[in-house]
Amino acid sequence: MTFISDTYYMFLRWMKKLVRNPILLFFSLFQPIIFLLLFTQLFSSFGVLLGVNYTLFATAGIVLQNAFSSAFQSGTAIVDDIKSGFLAKILATPASRASILLGRLLSDAFRVFAQSLIILLLAYGLGVFPATGILGYILILVTVAFFGLAWSGISLALGLRTKSAETVFGIAGTLTFPLLFMSTALMKPQLMPTWMQNVSAYNPISFAVNAIRDLIMTGYVWNSFSQAYGVISLIAVLTLGATLYEFRKVVS
Repeated sequence: MTFISDTYYMFLRWMKKLVRNPILLFFSLFQPIIFLLLFTQLFSSFGVLLGVNYTLFATAGIVLQNAFSSAFQSGTAIVDDIKSGFLAKILATPASRASILLGRLLSDAFRVFAQSLIILLLAYGLGVFPATGILGYILILVTVAFFGLAWSGISLALGLRTKSAETVFGIAGTLTFPLLFMSTALMKPQLMPTWMQNVSAYNPISFAVNAIRDLIMTGYVWNSFSQAYGVISLIAVLTLGATLYEFRKVVS
């Protein structure tokens, strides 16, 4: 079997496993949909302070929040494979070792892509349409999928390191909400406390959110776009490097 076909079958296996668990599929979408339908309505008066429609402003942050949360599910899945013995069985086959990880990561990126598309379609029903049109939708989905791919590396590395789903969930929860709320996802930095503005300026979520928000509200702002991809690429190198290191230890 070739590396490409190995990766394809690994990807297919993860997608089938996800589809066969509709409860997980539903609840992974439940939180961002609640954010989109209820949170934006509850805080719609913030639009007066921001000078824009709040749903239009917050959609970028909600899409990233979904990618951020979904990415952390990877670690628990790899822990299940280790404990069930499935990973050991795969390692006993001629399948490429790299394809095991790549198939998992590609399935994460695809899941984030599909979930983000659903959220954007719901947002469209609330009057949110990118200033950049259909091409803007494509760029948003690609950016979010790339972001999810990069952050999946953290979850996978933690799962491979700790072999504990509870630990992965605990660390994920500790990281997700502080990083989300100390970013430009749901609020302009000018309305934040000074110390939070300083954190937000270096928060990787802020870079990604700003690029997506520009595509929705402003147009093609290549400076924010290039900054976002630079930051996400750096995260990807670090997190996927850590994942590869931990995976080699498990394999050996």
